[in-house]
Amino acid sequence: MAEAVANVARRINATVEEEKDSLDLSNCKLISFPDGVFKVLKCVSENIHVVTLADNEMKTMSSKFFSTFTQLRELDLQGNVLTKLPDTMEEMEHLTSINLANNSFSIFPDKLTKIATLERINLEGNRITEIPLEKLSAMPALKWLNVKSNPLDSNTQSALQSPHSFDILSRTES
Repeated sequence: MAEAVANVARRINATVEEEKDSLDLSNCKLISFPDGVFKVLKCVSENIHVVTLADNEMKTMSSKFFSTFTQLRELDLQGNVLTKLPDTMEEMEHLTSINLANNSFSIFPDKLTKIATLERINLEGNRITEIPLEKLSAMPALKWLNVKSNPLDSNTQSALQSPHSFDILSRTES
């Protein structure tokens, strides 16, 4: 555990000291975003455009995360155990890409459809059965949606066959 904490601290310090625009806390055994990180990154959080929290054990994302990283453009949360996103998620005015692959979503995170800047949504390998195609079609910037390896119901699968204003990956190619 101490090694994991030291690893997180090293990565955060490097982000602050090198004035990076990205924060990579992937593979850090995190079960949530560490509260202490908000204080350390307070002075640079507006400069951070990319956050990677992939391959951790995170069950939830706090509202504080989204209200702190207001300039976020890309968020990688793949390989966690997330089941939902906080309401503050829809306030992400600059987010263009979110990777939620291989999590535990059983319901499509509707909050994503309220982010006007979102271009790419990756939800591959979850347990989603239905997709709000009407809401997704109304998203002005959406270009790409990946819902491969989800147990989509037959109505959703049929609806995915018709043309949309964005690319949809729904079947695992064999």
